[in-house]
Amino acid sequence: MARMVDRRLEPIVTRLLAEEPVVALQGPRAVGKTTLLRRIAHRHQVDVIDLDDLATRRAVASDPALFVAGPAPVCIDEFQHVPELLDAIKAELNHDGRPGRFLLTGSTRHDALPAAAQALTGRLQRVTVLPFSQGEIDGRDEPFLERLREGPDALVTSTPSVTTRDGYVARIVRGGFPLAIGRTAAARDRWFDEYVALSLQRDVRELARIRQREALPRLLVRLAGQTAQLLNIRTVSEQVGLTPDTGGAYLRLLEDVHLVHRLPAWGRTLRARAVATPKLHVVDAGLAARLLRVGPDRLARRDPATLQQLGHLLETFVVGEIRKQAAASGRTVDLGHWRTHDGAEVDLVIEFDDGRVAAVEVKAGGRVENRDLSSLRGLRDSLGSAFAGGIVLHLGERSHRAEDGIVVAPVDRLWDGGRGAGEVLTRPARRDTAG
Repeated sequence: MARMVDRRLEPIVTRLLAEEPVVALQGPRAVGKTTLLRRIAHRHQVDVIDLDDLATRRAVASDPALFVAGPAPVCIDEFQHVPELLDAIKAELNHDGRPGRFLLTGSTRHDALPAAAQALTGRLQRVTVLPFSQGEIDGRDEPFLERLREGPDALVTSTPSVTTRDGYVARIVRGGFPLAIGRTAAARDRWFDEYVALSLQRDVRELARIRQREALPRLLVRLAGQTAQLLNIRTVSEQVGLTPDTGGAYLRLLEDVHLVHRLPAWGRTLRARAVATPKLHVVDAGLAARLLRVGPDRLARRDPATLQQLGHLLETFVVGEIRKQAAASGRTVDLGHWRTHDGAEVDLVIEFDDGRVAAVEVKAGGRVENRDLSSLRGLRDSLGSAFAGGIVLHLGERSHRAEDGIVVAPVDRLWDGGRGAGEVLTRPARRDTAG
């Protein structure tokens, strides 16, 4: 059984292959890129060149031109292991630049590879594949983004949420990596630890020689402690004994292998008021929780420090869910955060391809006060007719229309569509998710 996102992404990839010479599926390891690649290769009756296999890798490295001359689409898994392939692909396209020539997967950002950005400029279209969304796990459609785009009132229903605080915590610490979802808590922790170790020991070191390699795991943990917060690389670097320049370089490597990502500051015409500092997010809330060594019991506490930590993890969880929905939509959706010098702050700003803008605030409590709407009001009033709507997502049961263009709703409105079935925590069907 294919993951739900494959059913959304496969038509997108098929359309792009009809339009572009090269399509690259990129994202973290173990999220299903290989599965999608093999499905498309099977449909076209072509083989997959698996560069995770050492013998295949050596053969391709010895003669890249031989392996890029096969029947289209030439399907190459984990192409970053032999970056020379990109030059061979470029040479092949110089002779035959028709659409649909190559389909690649990579667990490293394409532009992190030597000369990669120059080799296929204008000829490569990237498609992001991320960990499972909650809708995928539960087997539901996820109309949240489209409804928010059309107007947030559609997200208000009379049906209360049945997802409890403990239910949200369970979803956060579980994360969305396919191979981690169905495990027991202890087995999942071991899987996360091994995933991080392999990513740092293999993927990062394949990209760059690192002099202070022992600092890299500590840096990642410190960055996890900053998830959903404004990035302060100087402070984090000093905490692990690195200079800010070295810490910044190592941060880029962690981004290149999709362990963390920066959510850029959004401002558009409001730039004069806006702070330019990005926010940092770990790519998966479950991974963030494991890096911080917090589980459900710890997050069940009600002390101020734990409530703040839950708030940051919940925001990373929500941003991750919306990133997944945007990536699977096949439409251009720009994501950022908005923070002004005078204290207004919106956790997530969503700019659609028609220029309309929606906004999301995340509250780790069951009640939303009038003051919690102030930043959304400020953004709405500044944007005027370009404001599609704003929503405050919270841990309570009810949704309501707060005022013109702004609604309040439970966090599970992201995936349950207001049907009140948010507590379902199902084990997904077994899938090949090597990539």
